[in-house]
Amino acid sequence: MNTFLESLTRRRMLRGMLAGSAVSVGLPLLDIFLNGNGNALADGSPMPIRFGTWGWGLGMSEKIFKPKQYGASWELPEEIESLKPVQKHLNLYTGFNGFRDAAPNLCHTTGWVILRSGAAPMSGNDKPNETIDVTVAKKIGTTTRFPMLTMSATGDPRDTQSYESASLINTSEGSALGLYTTVFGPDFQDPNAKEFKPNPKIMVRQSVISSVMDNTKKLEQMVGAEDKQRIDQYFTGLRDLEKQFERQLTKPEPREACVAPKPLRGDIPTGVDFELVNKRHQTMTDILVMAMACDQTRVFNVLYSKSFASTTKPDYEKPHHTASHEEPIDQKLGYQPMVSWFLRRAFENWAYFVGAFAKVKEGDGTLLDNMAIYASTDQSFAKIHSIDGLPMFSAGRAGGKLKTGLHIDGQGTTGCRLGYTLMKAVGLDLPTWGNQSNQTNKVISEMVV
Repeated sequence: MNTFLESLTRRRMLRGMLAGSAVSVGLPLLDIFLNGNGNALADGSPMPIRFGTWGWGLGMSEKIFKPKQYGASWELPEEIESLKPVQKHLNLYTGFNGFRDAAPNLCHTTGWVILRSGAAPMSGNDKPNETIDVTVAKKIGTTTRFPMLTMSATGDPRDTQSYESASLINTSEGSALGLYTTVFGPDFQDPNAKEFKPNPKIMVRQSVISSVMDNTKKLEQMVGAEDKQRIDQYFTGLRDLEKQFERQLTKPEPREACVAPKPLRGDIPTGVDFELVNKRHQTMTDILVMAMACDQTRVFNVLYSKSFASTTKPDYEKPHHTASHEEPIDQKLGYQPMVSWFLRRAFENWAYFVGAFAKVKEGDGTLLDNMAIYASTDQSFAKIHSIDGLPMFSAGRAGGKLKTGLHIDGQGTTGCRLGYTLMKAVGLDLPTWGNQSNQTNKVISEMVV
């Protein structure tokens, strides 16, 4: 089989290299490529819509987080006052619940799993359904180099809230330098470059994958039913990888907003000190913004802090998670002051994240206008592991399908309504989403245009 694989790979590589010798010339995304209003391509096809998730750990300090007003005229409370520069670009959701049904309340797990998958887990190893990003990527992530990108500002690749199943967890990129190299390293094809020549290394990889797929088909005829099912799953992954290589061997469409960032001189040191986490998050954000603008992916996951948030402060002896349980509530203030200090750092980074996409011009609007970003957490009040009144955010208008600048009251309904609404906005045709009490077929009408 090795000889067969080697010879087949060599033949296909040579044919690919001959085909790759042709050079085509492209132009930047000029106004003539857009319609008269600048909100669609000239052929009438819409601007691409992107979807992403953003996560933070340990909820909120409700007294100084939850606004007193609903609708469009709401004042930012103390804990989220850093959102003022981007308030018009986002929505805040309070009063939405996660329903356990017969499942236990798994500390710092049940809440985020419900919001991301629509179902309550029965155990720590249970991963019901697939997470919302995976569902969306299957719809809008099939034409880009990366179906989706997943990263964590904690620096730990194990910190992720993305999975297809209990055995298929999407690990995070924990290194800013690693993220840059993945997206803008040697295999990056600038969509606005004057010339395009297919990368010979990609041709080799495509040839190897094609050969492996041929041999996989032969192997299927030699195994039992269970092994055949495993091979089918493996084959699907290979086919997706082959499609990615095919896209990388095709001249990409010009992208007006695409400006590849300058190479990083070095990586950010490991550690969860808040300053390191902030720097890692903001550097990753800047890389991700250009990855989206250059149409390298249309789906992403970003984790600022994991559910058991371990962020530290140099002059304080406890990490965020420990403080959430051990710090007493200040009777005069009505909340835990140090816990709120950690949460404010998270919301400052959420503001940076939203603002970074809002600054990039695309068509007659911004990159953020053509996005829907879903931000969620694991608890409402972390001290008692509450999943009632889970706070959430969204940002972006999904190509004009969503309203922003609102504070919306869930009135005790399932928080899965937000995920359902956002999936509908980015083009998924789902009659319902979620399981049991978390199942919904009701969009949040206040935010829908």
